[in-house]
Amino acid sequence: MKPIVVIGFLGTQLDAGQGAGRWHKWRPTVSLAQHDDMVVARIELLHTRKHTALAELVKADIAAVSPETTVNLVPFDLEDPWDFGEVYTRLYDWARAYPFQPEREQYWTHITTGTHVAQICMFLLSESRVVPGVLAQTSPPRKQRQGDAGKVALIDLDLSRYDPIARRFDADQRDAVAFLKSGIATRNARFNALIDEIERVAVRSRAPILLVGPTGAGKSFLARRMFELKQARHQVTGPFVEVNCATLRGDGAASTLFGHKKGSFTGAASDRAGLLRTAHQGALFLDEIGELGLDEQAMLLKAIEEKRFFPVGADKEVESDFQLIAGTHRDLRRDVAQGRFREDLFARINLWTYDLPGLAQRPEDIEPNLDHLLALHAAENHRVVRFNAEARTAYLRFAQSSEAIWRGNFRDLSASVTRLATLADGGRIAVALVEAEIARLRWLWKHEGAGTSAAAGDDVDLEALLGEEKFAALDLFDRLQLEAVVRVCRPARSLSEAGRQLFQASRTQRSVVNDADRLRKYLAKMGLDWARVSADARP
Repeated sequence: MKPIVVIGFLGTQLDAGQGAGRWHKWRPTVSLAQHDDMVVARIELLHTRKHTALAELVKADIAAVSPETTVNLVPFDLEDPWDFGEVYTRLYDWARAYPFQPEREQYWTHITTGTHVAQICMFLLSESRVVPGVLAQTSPPRKQRQGDAGKVALIDLDLSRYDPIARRFDADQRDAVAFLKSGIATRNARFNALIDEIERVAVRSRAPILLVGPTGAGKSFLARRMFELKQARHQVTGPFVEVNCATLRGDGAASTLFGHKKGSFTGAASDRAGLLRTAHQGALFLDEIGELGLDEQAMLLKAIEEKRFFPVGADKEVESDFQLIAGTHRDLRRDVAQGRFREDLFARINLWTYDLPGLAQRPEDIEPNLDHLLALHAAENHRVVRFNAEARTAYLRFAQSSEAIWRGNFRDLSASVTRLATLADGGRIAVALVEAEIARLRWLWKHEGAGTSAAAGDDVDLEALLGEEKFAALDLFDRLQLEAVVRVCRPARSLSEAGRQLFQASRTQRSVVNDADRLRKYLAKMGLDWARVSADARP
């Protein structure tokens, strides 16, 4: 066992006492050396010079009860022992200069003595590991008897070992994750892991965050919840400012974002602050950031890196300190390669990038989200609506099948639940109503799919995809099959979505469903990958 070294302040009141009567009094510093089951090797006793006599007496008393204990008296004068800045700075400097040897000694920081300010500072230095080791809290015996040392409680601030704090920390993190998910008990393992990491990043970092995913996947909602989580932790004081960059065009784009000076262009009748300044000390959510023009991208990069920028028509820079959250449904990597998005800006906002899966990629989460939307409808309309058992089974069977593509993601699901709840007679959703809603969704997606298919086109140029040599080596059978696969892949948002359509029958007979992997292997066999096959269909 490593020798115990205690670091603490002299208790000018608790450690005081004169004459033989002092041995009938519990003195916290002396009590450290009075435990039969442990030996303190050394005590670093911090004291002011005016209390040197008391420190010498405590040292002598410790020598009397524990000759094995060395007491080093450390003069520690303070102009104001209640000044937090002075006390912390002096303690920090002392600890930095102290020759700690944690591989040879174990350190206890005694927090029972000293002013409240000193105790807080000792706690902070231990928590930050400037003083390595644990906190030691001494307490007197219930009934005072001569020689009774009382108790010593050791508090390890390593959260993995100090169970009460660790449990509270874990509970707090679970609450934060549930808050980001609006209390929806999602079952998709990938989505849950993604939200767990987003929670940690949201409360620990102010770096830009990029949310990628299809329209309706919840990027805007998640961005606002991240801001509200930081607000609850008192990490932001400014507002949440949101704008869809697809709505910004021409000179108005720069003016909306960065503001302008009066008279800087036709129609600029007065100064305008701009959204970046409005978001000062808060968060700015730029949805569809890939739609920004190159000039605005350059201005945004400067604003993110330097917290300063020029409003349109201004000769003087202004400042704004905000956290950027960006959203996009585009593949910005491809836009960078094609020169449509600045590489330096992408590098700056790509520190924390999260790809939000669409609803069709999370079929197991449709049921809890269905319940959540019904609860929201009840709260907003003061009318409880429920499925009967047969209707619920029929709806979920369709909603979780490969036929339900959920092109609008949660917007489609929300609209569907709203229709069902509104039309439900007596607050009960029956089978007939579900069947009518399923027919409506089929019609909606068939109509949208027809437009997408036309956009993707029937003119699949396999020779261009494969190259002349590989194309010539294909049998007609393989050509026709590959053309059909490419037509399905082009409008799809992901490998998983395309795979669900291509393997819609056989997937139901497999114990482990991995449509994306099956499709990936087929494409690789034909000398292709997902990026090449889906490129022409991307916006």
